[in-house]
Amino acid sequence: MKEKTGYFIVNQKVLPEVFIKVVEAKRLLELKKVQTVQEAVDKVGISRSSFYKYKDSVFPFFENSRGRTITISIQLEDKAGLLSHVLNVIASIGGNILTINQTIPVNKIANVTITMETDPMKDEIKELMDKVESIEGVLNLKILARE
Repeated sequence: MKEKTGYFIVNQKVLPEVFIKVVEAKRLLELKKVQTVQEAVDKVGISRSSFYKYKDSVFPFFENSRGRTITISIQLEDKAGLLSHVLNVIASIGGNILTINQTIPVNKIANVTITMETDPMKDEIKELMDKVESIEGVLNLKILARE
């Protein structure tokens, strides 16, 4: 009988440490901070066999949206220039904005939906989310869709 493939979103606090280390080793290789798998596994403290056993099955939540389009929803305070600041942050990391929809502010809060291509981005989706969330006046940010 064929085994079904399924995915789970699990808080990293409950994952075995080896999974976190595999993800870190993959990141080191991707960013070219190390040259070989051996260097990567030595740096994070796991065996090569552990790396190869899990490398195709463990990845950060945001990694699978790399190279595609992503739609995010943002709640913004009604402040002059705030949306422009958010768009500048997206542009600064290479996000290619496809669409922007903004509601009329209600109770001084505007809802904005942005769809962008993530392929040209020089940062990961998580870094984008962290940067946008750190902007003063951004009240809420979430991913609505990934393609």
